[in-house]
Amino acid sequence: MSTSQQPDPRDRPARLTVGVVGAGRVGPALAASLQLAGHRPVAASGVSDASRRRAALLLPDVPLVTPAEVLQCADLVLLTVPDDALPDLVEGLAQTGAVRPGQLIVHTSGRYGAKVLDPALRAGALPLALHPAMTFTGTPLDVQRLAGCSFGVTAPEELRLAAEALVIEMGGEPEWIAEDMRPLYHAALALGANHLVTLVAQSMELLRAAGVEAPDRMLGPLLGAALDNALRSGDAALTGPVARGDAGTVAAHVDQLRRHAPQTVAGYLAMARATADRALAHGLLKPELAEDLLGVLADGGHGTHGTEGAAG
Repeated sequence: MSTSQQPDPRDRPARLTVGVVGAGRVGPALAASLQLAGHRPVAASGVSDASRRRAALLLPDVPLVTPAEVLQCADLVLLTVPDDALPDLVEGLAQTGAVRPGQLIVHTSGRYGAKVLDPALRAGALPLALHPAMTFTGTPLDVQRLAGCSFGVTAPEELRLAAEALVIEMGGEPEWIAEDMRPLYHAALALGANHLVTLVAQSMELLRAAGVEAPDRMLGPLLGAALDNALRSGDAALTGPVARGDAGTVAAHVDQLRRHAPQTVAGYLAMARATADRALAHGLLKPELAEDLLGVLADGGHGTHGTEGAAG
C-alpha cells in the first residue's frame, strides 16, 4: 500500500495560492497570515489609494488586478468587502464565469454564513465563512493579533474540517456558528466591540472637558480592570452609582451632561437603564433604592435629585 497518498483538500487544505478581493483592513492581514503558514498570495484587488497602500505594506510584490483576475489565479479567494456589498459581488462573479470548480471561496463577513455564497457553490466552488472576531488597523500589527483570535466559522458540514484547518493555520481559534445564528453572533460582537469604542471616545472627551490632561492614561488601568472583571465575573462585576442605587449622583451626571455634552445624554440614560435592569435581576441593586433611580432615568434627570444628591 502506498504511503504517499495526498490528504483530501476538503479535510486539510494543501499549500494554496491566495487571492484577495477587497484590499481593506482585513483581507491583506489574513493573506499575510496565510503566507506565514506556507500559502502563497498571488493577487489582490483594491480601488482606493488606502487599499493600495495596505496591499503594498502587507503583501509586497503581490500585483493589484481586477476581481475576475484574482479568481483566475487563486486556489483560495478571500472576499473581504463590506457586508452590504457581498451578495452582489458573489452573484456577479458567478454570473460572469469567474468562479472555478473546486476553488475555495471564503468571505469574512460576520453577518452572513455560507448561504450567501450559494451562487459560487452552484458554480462548483467550496464556500466557507470565516469571520475573525478582531478589530483591524490595516497595519502589520493585525497579523500578530490574529494569534489566539477567535473566528466565527460556518460552512457545509463536509467542509468543516477544511475551514477549521485554515483558521488554525492563521493562528486563530475556530468557533462553529450555525447558519441561522450568524446575525445574532455578529450583533453580539458589534454591541461589545464597536459600541465600546464610542463609549471610550466619549469618556475621553468628557475628561478633557473636565480638565484632565491625559484621559487615556487615566482610563487605561480603569477600563482594563473593568474589562477583566467583566470577562471573569459577568454581572457580578457591576459597580458604580447605578448598581448602588445612587439616584442623586446619577441625576447630577445627567445634569452635567446636558450642560456640557448633550449628545451623550441619550446613550448614558440607555446604558444606565440596562445596567439597572441587570443589577436588579442579579440582586446587586436593592429594590428599595431602585425606585428613585428608575424615576431619575425615566424622566431623564429632570427631577429634583440633581443638586441634592451631588454631594452624596
